[in-house]
Amino acid sequence: MNLRMRDEFPSPSHASSAIAGTTWHALLWLVIANAIGVMIAVLLLLPGLNNLLGEWTYGRWIMVHMNLELYGWTAIPLVGFLFNTYGADRSPASSWCRSILWIWSAALGIGALSWLSGGSSGKLFLDWTGYARVLFTAALIVLWLFLSYSFAIHWSTQSNSNIIVRTTKAIGLLVLFTVPFALYVATDPNLYPAVNPDTGGPTGASQLESSLAIVAILLLLPFGIANRKNNRSKSIVIGWATLAAESLLCLLLGRADSSHHSVAQYMSLGSLLIWLPLTPAYYTAFEWNKNTRRWRLSFLCWWAVLIPTGWIFFLPGVLDHFKFTDGLVGHSFVAMAGFTSSLIIFVMVQLLGDDGWIFNRSRSFYMWHGSVAAYIVLVTVAGWYEGFDPTFTIVPGIARNVLYVLRLGTGILMTLSSLDWFVDATTVLRQQAAASTKAPQEQTV
Repeated sequence: MNLRMRDEFPSPSHASSAIAGTTWHALLWLVIANAIGVMIAVLLLLPGLNNLLGEWTYGRWIMVHMNLELYGWTAIPLVGFLFNTYGADRSPASSWCRSILWIWSAALGIGALSWLSGGSSGKLFLDWTGYARVLFTAALIVLWLFLSYSFAIHWSTQSNSNIIVRTTKAIGLLVLFTVPFALYVATDPNLYPAVNPDTGGPTGASQLESSLAIVAILLLLPFGIANRKNNRSKSIVIGWATLAAESLLCLLLGRADSSHHSVAQYMSLGSLLIWLPLTPAYYTAFEWNKNTRRWRLSFLCWWAVLIPTGWIFFLPGVLDHFKFTDGLVGHSFVAMAGFTSSLIIFVMVQLLGDDGWIFNRSRSFYMWHGSVAAYIVLVTVAGWYEGFDPTFTIVPGIARNVLYVLRLGTGILMTLSSLDWFVDATTVLRQQAAASTKAPQEQTV
């Protein structure tokens, strides 16, 4: 059957107001989170400044920084992806998209105040507690109701659309329905301890599971935003067949406290290396807006760095040296600031169409990637020394301070890059507002 979905995903000349708004909200939180990151870097260099902040010290700001990056910068573009997938940005109720975005941002802002006030479940990225937990869950439910309403409209008005596509979207809605409740339950501090002494920490099996979840997202993503090329279906089949085979392998691995010194653990994790050639081949099977080329290459390049370095850091001896050091912070930065951010921008550029120019200025593009790469090198070097001397990053010294000053510089440059994108996104929103105001006047004339 034909799954090209040209009627579902036309190539937009300009972004809809919903997608432009999504981009603006995501970039707003990126700028705020990055600015907080710069402040945190200053506190690491000058810890005495914490005395001026009262209860709002480093330990609370770092939690706000990480959560705003996750639930703001990385999550809001997924909301835009869902708007597009379920036709919410093209339905009669598309004007409601702006309200949904503000509800999300309001819940996130209240969450930030809660975390600064000491509210936390103690579990990383699951810090929602009290009223903030209830409000964010409510925001997720409101989003789901809106998507369901938009999907129902399209179901009734586009009776000739592909039945497989419609069925897949309906299944997707059922899966999304579980997310608010799963998050609410998972954030309960009494559900399971933040630090569980009964486990031996991450294993090759658990790392493979999380990595395959990312691979599944990468394979599903194009179907929500792009048309498929008829002559490249072989790459798609190979991609899904490989994912099925690796999922079976993952089920056969030992769990619990299996050591990373086990050959089966680190060799199975090494099986992810097969995705280095498969992922680029898979993405060539779809049609992409010309504006996406720069960011498509970016996320694939960071993917090509993330997979092998993740495996190397897990190897016996290497993990033993870098565990609990800045070295693993550097690898997390490869995953988030490098790969994930590039993937998110790639998706937004595809949805923005010709308005995707806001992410393609050479100045901000190279400033971002250069700063991210420099940050990774700096903290990896710090982690290397920290592996020999755990006090290296705790006790101020010349080498440590030089590395941290340079790291602060990279954070400032990343913040400037995100600010550049935010200003351009604001320009696009203003142009749309001016155009929407002008159109009724022309009709009246």
